[in-house]
Amino acid sequence: MLFEILYFILIASSIVLVITENRRPGIAIFWVMMLTLLPVVGLVLYLIFGKDHRSHRVIREDEMRQLSTLRDAACSSTIVDSPAEPKYRKLASMMRHANDAPLFDGNNVKIYTDFGPMFDDMLADIAAAKHYIHIQFYIIEDDEVGRQLADLLISKAQQGVDVRLMFDSFANLFVRDSYYDKMRRGGVRVQSFLKFIPSLFSRDVNCRTHRKIVVVDGHTGYTGGMNIARRYRDGIHHGVWRDTHIRICGPAVSQLEVALLADWRFCTKELLADRLYFPSVPALSSPDHHSLCQIVTSGPMDDWNTVMQGMVQAIAQSSRYLYIQTPYFIPTEPILLALRNAAIAGVDVRIMLPATADRGAFMVYASESYFKEIMQAGVKVYLYSKGYLHAKTMVIDDDFVTIGSTNIDSRSMEQNFEVNAFIYDPAKAIEQRDIFFRDMELCQLVDPVQWNRRSRWRKFVASLWRLFTPLL
Repeated sequence: MLFEILYFILIASSIVLVITENRRPGIAIFWVMMLTLLPVVGLVLYLIFGKDHRSHRVIREDEMRQLSTLRDAACSSTIVDSPAEPKYRKLASMMRHANDAPLFDGNNVKIYTDFGPMFDDMLADIAAAKHYIHIQFYIIEDDEVGRQLADLLISKAQQGVDVRLMFDSFANLFVRDSYYDKMRRGGVRVQSFLKFIPSLFSRDVNCRTHRKIVVVDGHTGYTGGMNIARRYRDGIHHGVWRDTHIRICGPAVSQLEVALLADWRFCTKELLADRLYFPSVPALSSPDHHSLCQIVTSGPMDDWNTVMQGMVQAIAQSSRYLYIQTPYFIPTEPILLALRNAAIAGVDVRIMLPATADRGAFMVYASESYFKEIMQAGVKVYLYSKGYLHAKTMVIDDDFVTIGSTNIDSRSMEQNFEVNAFIYDPAKAIEQRDIFFRDMELCQLVDPVQWNRRSRWRKFVASLWRLFTPLL
C-alpha cells in the first residue's frame, strides 16, 4: 500500500512538473498522456528524454564573459555591426544579442562535399600546428580513419603541442577504451561528453553534443556535418556518404574556440580562459577573403533555440529561393510555418533528403508525414538516391548560406548541442547553390499526385511515427 501511494505521488508530481514547465502544448500533452496511460514506461522515458534543461547552464555567465572578453580583445578590429545586405541586418543583430555571436569580417571559407579532401587538409593543418589543437566530434570511430587522426595527434602532443580531443559518449558507446587510452598515454587530453552510463541516472542523459569543431592555433577551424569514420570516406553499401563541411581561416575561428572551451569547461570543470587560445587574427585582405561569418551555437541549456530562431528569421527574409539539405526532416512548428509561408509567398523552396535513413525506417516514416502539407504550400521535395545525404545546409537568394551540424529535426533544434556558421557572402552562397543543383541531378522529385496515392497503411505508419517525434 505504501509503495502504491509513493508511486502515485511520483507520477502525479511528474505530471505537475511537465505542466509547470510551460513548454509547447503538443510536447506537454504528449508527456502527460505517456505518464497517465503508460505510467512505468512513461516515467522512464520522461526521465531520459523529456526533461526541460533550460534551468541548467553549460558554463557560468562570468566564466563565459571571460572567454568572450578574450575573443573580443583578440579580434576587435574585425568585428562589424551588420552585413552589407540590409535584409539580413536583423538576423545578424538577433544572433549577436541572443547568442553572443559577433559578426566577423575577413574570413576565407572553403566548402567541402567530399570527406577525402577535407580530411587531407585537416591533417595538414594539424601537422603544421605550433601551439595547440582542439577537436570536438560527435563520432570518432576506431577504424583506419580514426587511427590515422589519433596517431597524428599523439605525434603532435609528443612535440609539445597542447592537444585536446572531445567526443560524445553515447555516439561512441561501442568504441573500445583502448583507442582513447592510447591517445591519453601519448599526451593527448581526451574527454567524453557526458558519460552515457552514469548519466542514465541524471537529468542530462538525453543531452548529446552533435558539434563538429576543430581549431588549430586560433587561426584555422573546421565545422559542418562530417564525423571521423571510414563510411564518410568510403561510403556505404548503397552508395556514397554525401556530406558538407567547411574550413574557416580568419577571426571567426575565435568563436569556434569559445564554443569548444565552454563545452570543455562543462565536461571537465576546467576553464581555459587564457590568451594563448585567442591570438590576434587580422582580417584577411585578399578579394577571396571577404566572407562575413557568425558562428552560432545552440543547446538544451540555453535560453534561446538560437540556430532554429536564426533559420526561421533567414527563411522569412528569403525573396527568390530557399534550398535546404538535411538528413532528417522532422521540423519544429516555427520552421514548418516559416517554410510554408515562404512557399505560399512565391519563394522557390526546395528540400533535399536522403531516400533512405541511417537511423531506421521510423525516421523516413516520420519525415514523410510532413511532405503533404509542405507540398501543398508549393515546396518541392527531392530524394537523394546515389547514397546517403548527411549534409546540413541552407542557401538563400545568392547572398546567404548556413552550414553546420544542425538537422531540420526537433532533436537537433531542442535537445542536441549544435553549431552552425552563418555566412553572408554572395560567392559562397552561389557556390552552395551550384552544389545543390549538382546534387539535384542525383535525386528524384516527389510528385504530389503520386505521393497521395500511397497505401493507407503507409500513410498510417507515417502519421503514427509522427506522434513519437519528441522521442526521435
